[in-house]
Amino acid sequence: MAMASILPASTGIGDSDRVLKSMDANRYATKKTIAQGMLDIALLTANASQLKYILQVGDKHEFYGLMLTLISISIILQVSAAMLAVILTLVNLHGGEVQRKVANILNHFSLGFVVVALFCDVIKMNFGLDPAIPYIHN
Repeated sequence: MAMASILPASTGIGDSDRVLKSMDANRYATKKTIAQGMLDIALLTANASQLKYILQVGDKHEFYGLMLTLISISIILQVSAAMLAVILTLVNLHGGEVQRKVANILNHFSLGFVVVALFCDVIKMNFGLDPAIPYIHN
């Protein structure tokens, strides 16, 4: 099959302008926010499962206090990032320079919350917390 048969016919000089105008920043931001929200839900579910596990094991776990703290911080940051994501969906990027700056600041805070939560999760997993493996304390 020739490439010309699957590509749209060229209309001349205005093609690049037409392509740029068809890219909607609001639509892209909304899709990105939804995808981020799905990942946040998966991570929040995993943290809830780990919180349940650590509360069931209790003080028998040698890093109980650290694990409880890291899981709690991670959950709080994830919920905060989710709330910022909902607020970001309400911001119109075509509404002016002020709204773009607000959206940019909120996006940076959301990213910061997610990075710190991820850091807490990495530290937490290095201390041997795995709900799939029963904890055996001798």
